[in-house]
Amino acid sequence: MPHTRSGFNPPAMALLAALLVWPAAASSAAVDTYFERGFMVEAGARCRLFAPEVQSALISAREQARGVALREGASVAGLRSVADRARTRGLSTPCDSAELAAAARRVRSGFEGYARTIRQDFAGDRLGWKADRSISRQQVLWRLSQDVTQDGSRMRFGIAGRGGADSLMAVASFTGGASPYAARIVMRDQRLTAGAYLDMRGESLRTLPLPRRIPPGGPFVSYTAEARSPAGEDLLMAGVKSGWAFRFPAKAAAAISELDPREAIIVEFLFSSGPPRRLHVEVGDFAAARAFLSITRS
Repeated sequence: MPHTRSGFNPPAMALLAALLVWPAAASSAAVDTYFERGFMVEAGARCRLFAPEVQSALISAREQARGVALREGASVAGLRSVADRARTRGLSTPCDSAELAAAARRVRSGFEGYARTIRQDFAGDRLGWKADRSISRQQVLWRLSQDVTQDGSRMRFGIAGRGGADSLMAVASFTGGASPYAARIVMRDQRLTAGAYLDMRGESLRTLPLPRRIPPGGPFVSYTAEARSPAGEDLLMAGVKSGWAFRFPAKAAAAISELDPREAIIVEFLFSSGPPRRLHVEVGDFAAARAFLSITRS
């Protein structure tokens, strides 16, 4: 059923110390933190307050704060309203405001060091994301990945690339060496649903199995892989000798970023004989991790 809890306090204007906490602060301050980071993202872009790497780090922090707020019970509609207020305030605050200048100094102090971080783990409820801003022109690197082991199948899903050219990919290996001829990503259709489907009957969110985080009967939207090839050694999970690599369109990554971090998506593999195999991925802090990858290397 859609998650409908919406208890949260209206955001305060004061730029509290929570603005600089990484990851986001305790649940009672999560919505305020999301507002404050959103405000500074907008004001920073308009007034050119920060170096590009600090601005990108702040965007990642804003998305992580959104995830914390949703996990602690804020509603999607409520956070959308908070984001609108933050944007309005960020676009209307005078660039020469003394308050804004003081807040900008605190942001620089808190994020300049973080912007130099190369690797970051983004923990989830069941599975998490590993982000790596390293770039190689010689080999393909996993820049963002989540490892899935399910029903004897193994998959690494995320963003991989070489020389700064990244793609959303799934690399999977199946029992008996089965070879899929196609793959697609299946997720909740946000246009036709009110929010995330979370079947929490008798279960806490932290332990809720991934199959119970996606509507059992839709409505769904799907993205079919654009390319298929045998996976190179640089893409395979540790201990896996062979597998198949599928590349998905960029708009699929954008769609995942817009989902609720508490829900799941399905990567479905099709075979010439036998039923499809469906592997579940936790959305988690995909949006924050993806923003982390965009931090400019100084």
